[in-house]
Amino acid sequence: MKANNALKTLALSVILLSPFAQADLKVMPHEPYARAMAPGATTSAVFVTFANRSQEDINIIAAETPAAGKVELHDVITDGDVMKMRQIERITLTAKETTELKPGSLHIMLFDLKKPLNDGDEIDVTVTYDNGQKQSFTAPVKKVMAGMKKHEHHH
Repeated sequence: MKANNALKTLALSVILLSPFAQADLKVMPHEPYARAMAPGATTSAVFVTFANRSQEDINIIAAETPAAGKVELHDVITDGDVMKMRQIERITLTAKETTELKPGSLHIMLFDLKKPLNDGDEIDVTVTYDNGQKQSFTAPVKKVMAGMKKHEHHH
């Protein structure tokens, strides 16, 4: 019987100490990845889906990674026939919804990379929210076009 109680205590401790049990953690990053760099490229980007479980909008106001000297929040806008990337002050994570950072849309831009990001690498990323909280996650480096190959048509 004592062993059973010890197991219950251990299980409860693990649950309470897990990051998912933190009361203030209202945003969950899902499937983050950084874009592998093409030869000669000097920049990369991080893409991730955020699930905001809170009742309020939460804004990402900054991001950082030891892999880059400079990190900016970006969006892509269409100006006539031209798609333009621009720096933005915040990325709003709408209450009770998911917000996807993806190629051709919202993303975290990486400049002054310390070394090339190659497929299979991983980088640590930390985002800062407007309430002062910070949240870190690990983003594996992937070739963004790798998933497109299966959609090619051959005639």
